[in-house]
Amino acid sequence: MFKIPNLITLINLLSGCLAIVFLFRHDLMAVIYCIVISLIADFLDGFVARLLNSFSDMGKELDSLADMVSFGFLPGAILFYLIQQGDLTTLEYQGIAGFIVTLFAALRLAKFNIDTRQSESFLGLPTPSATLFIAGLVLIYRADPSLVVFQWPVLLGIGILLSLLMISDIPMFSLKFKGFSWKGNEIRYIFIIFAAAMIPLTGVYSLSLIIAIYIIYSIAIQQINRSTNKRINK
Repeated sequence: MFKIPNLITLINLLSGCLAIVFLFRHDLMAVIYCIVISLIADFLDGFVARLLNSFSDMGKELDSLADMVSFGFLPGAILFYLIQQGDLTTLEYQGIAGFIVTLFAALRLAKFNIDTRQSESFLGLPTPSATLFIAGLVLIYRADPSLVVFQWPVLLGIGILLSLLMISDIPMFSLKFKGFSWKGNEIRYIFIIFAAAMIPLTGVYSLSLIIAIYIIYSIAIQQINRSTNKRINK
């Protein structure tokens, strides 16, 4: 029960819980810090489990439960917050609609747990990636809340798009390393280097842009592969 990977997963869960507390205290930078901690813990629990060969059914279930808070309820709560423009004194129907991300994250996590095709890569947008995109919106909101992207129809459209991507069958590469060697991890290292270069160049827009490019790249590769297969099968 108290294996090292499970303890790391609990750090993910705790950080997600604290992020929600900070969100409703309007401490948006603390929310970002907590999301980063959850992302690091989510990466490390699987990596350490592989390193120590410490896998268990309990660890798999615990990971999904933690992810449902940090990358399911939290991004929905953030969209709710942004749609309501930080006003927590009222409850608007469009604000409630922001939790569509939470509902589809639950579907995504349930699908992932029973889908044997996703052991090496992902089918559909991973919940941490969707959360990272929404975290990027928080940074932009702090810089300029008057931007058109923070009109509720736009935010709701973003939520719907992310939700559909999460349950799609679009192949997307995983950033979870099985070792540190270049071979077999080429795309992961290239993406990390690219993301690191994007952050100083695009500032507060970097997180959302990085995930947007990740999505566009995945869709483009899928279309290229489909076209190639069609030509081969002709």
